[in-house]
Amino acid sequence: MALNKTKNQAKPLGQWAELEAVRMLEQEAYRIVQQNFHSRFGEIDILAQKGQELIFVEVKARSITERGQAIEMVTSSKQLKIFKTALYFIEKNPEFHDFYYRFDVFCFDFHQVFAKNIQQDFSKYSYDSQWIENAFTLDADLINL
Repeated sequence: MALNKTKNQAKPLGQWAELEAVRMLEQEAYRIVQQNFHSRFGEIDILAQKGQELIFVEVKARSITERGQAIEMVTSSKQLKIFKTALYFIEKNPEFHDFYYRFDVFCFDFHQVFAKNIQQDFSKYSYDSQWIENAFTLDADLINL
């Protein structure tokens, strides 16, 4: 029996947001290549493929009443970690060498305060979601493996 990955499952906020991003990607016919890919440089939340396009996805969820919105948490330092991890993934997975690469960000900004580590159904709360395609680009000058 397949697991039901609906947004109604009770999960901590980060897990819920990643499952919601996966759901949105799959609705647009993306195939999930891997989730939570780790390297010594950092982590990429989701890797998804559609045709010859491979996207590296960062997912952020925050309470809108906290300092800053979710997109503001994807700093240049965070982007550099994602770039380096993406290059590591490509190096380890040569079947993706000839793909077009894209860096997207999924943001979930909630309108209330709650304990994000408590398991609950966050879809019951009011939130704004945003899928930012090409949120940032790979600049080879920045990468020094």
